[in-house]
Amino acid sequence: HHDDTFNFAFDCVDAIAEKNPDKLAMMWVANDKSDRRFTFSDMKKYSAKTANYFESLGIKKGDTVMLVLKRHYQFWFCMLALHKIGAIAIPATNQLVEHDFTYRYKAAGVKAIVCTADGEVSDQADLAAKEFPDMIKIIVGAKKEGWHDYNSDMLLCSDIYERKEDTACGNDTMLMFFTSGTTGYPKIAAHSFKYALGH
Repeated sequence: HHDDTFNFAFDCVDAIAEKNPDKLAMMWVANDKSDRRFTFSDMKKYSAKTANYFESLGIKKGDTVMLVLKRHYQFWFCMLALHKIGAIAIPATNQLVEHDFTYRYKAAGVKAIVCTADGEVSDQADLAAKEFPDMIKIIVGAKKEGWHDYNSDMLLCSDIYERKEDTACGNDTMLMFFTSGTTGYPKIAAHSFKYALGH
């Protein structure tokens, strides 16, 4: 067992892409019932592009990155990209409002946010970010002033992202969830890269 060196993006997704590139990794169905199919080769490619894109914006190993992406397929490109970089993903609901974002930004020292263009949530995230002028803001599905345009800019990046000597793995922190606290504020539950082995 190599659980101390385990990284889901490289050891599962990319490994399957090498062996069986055309195998279906994800079938994504939109509200209008149209679907998109992504092979393991696609997941490897788009997560690599996304990792290179995020690094070009200044996201590094150990940085905390909030993902507010509903059920968009881009969620998985971003999640795998963060695993590859070794940045810590904080998945979050699109129902958060300004004070929820403010609390999370402070509690987790959020370096970047990747947010859906759907609804008002990016406006709420923006209001909270006024206190954090250095935060990297990336929007998925639209153009918005002060935000990087994920859908167009990610595609321009290289689709090669190699594992490094110090790639995050094993006991390094992979995910943070804010638990819905019944009393007081939500608390951070952190999970290491071994978390994915539990599935």
